Amino acid sequence: MQRFTGLDAVPAGFGPCVVTIGTFDGVHRGHQAVLASVVGAARRRGVPAVAVTFDPHPIAVLRPEQAPAVLTTTEDRLRLLEAAGLDAVLLIAFTLEFARWSPERFVQEVFVDALHAQAVVVGRDTRFGHKNSGDLGTLRELGEKLGFEVEVVEEFGAVARDGDGQGDAGGRRWASSWGRELLAEGDVAAAAAILGRPHRVVGVVVHGDHRGRELGYPTANLAQDAVGQIPADGVYAGRLVRPALVPGAPDAVLPAAISVGTNPTFDGTQRRVEAYVLDRDDLDLYGERVAVEFVERLRPTLRFDGVDALIEQMSADVARSHKVLGVPEPFRAPNP
Repeated sequence: MQRFTGLDAVPAGFGPCVVTIGTFDGVHRGHQAVLASVVGAARRRGVPAVAVTFDPHPIAVLRPEQAPAVLTTTEDRLRLLEAAGLDAVLLIAFTLEFARWSPERFVQEVFVDALHAQAVVVGRDTRFGHKNSGDLGTLRELGEKLGFEVEVVEEFGAVARDGDGQGDAGGRRWASSWGRELLAEGDVAAAAAILGRPHRVVGVVVHGDHRGRELGYPTANLAQDAVGQIPADGVYAGRLVRPALVPGAPDAVLPAAISVGTNPTFDGTQRRVEAYVLDRDDLDLYGERVAVEFVERLRPTLRFDGVDALIEQMSADVARSHKVLGVPEPFRAPNP
């Protein structure tokens, strides 16, 4: 997939193409429905399928005090867009100056002049241009004037609370905001049904209190600037993903029990994400940028009366993580 960072990076002879537009935070199943339509329309025409997206998230620039935690890093977003079958992505730096572009200027300079779009595929509630003043009607008017077609994709789906994620045209619309609500509740299974995969938080592994190692469960602690919405406090079954060091090689995906919270048993105050890789005490992850994936919430965060009670619960959490993730527990010989 080609990646164009800014309009100037688009080759002069690029196009014609079929294009869509969006922030695509999470690249959830609603986004995937639009992207599948873009790819299908492009294949029928024999032209590239292109997405126009932005970095940072527009709300982070326009109303930073209201900006939500993102669901995906920029790199993960691009990777997921590529996995959807796109041929190219135009990543535009979202600035206050760019936010003042009128809908007409945006369409002319991006869709027409840079990408030479034959068709634009969007969801029904698409908005663009200064103060989101451009809508589907605006786009259709400009398409008639400037010579491109507009295709609309309905993007609805229902997600049951057990996380089965069965699509239903009468259900609630798949949306990044819905995914954030579920993560805030700790319902990572239902959030995964919206996203089409487990939610992940990405960050650098840093030194913590080393208390986990002392208790027999060494954890990888993510730095405070980790990217991705952190689910509600609690203990989760999930995975720790180490990116491949060699291009093209698979990532190392390690089953893990994950703790989110302040560690109240030890009167902690700093909220942390810590991952214990099941049955491993030989990993040196400090300084590595890893992803922590959340599969299922096991329990809320609890305060224990002492270390022994905490260790007993941690052992139960690890055993349940094995079961949830389908990982056999290691054989342990009985005490003589």
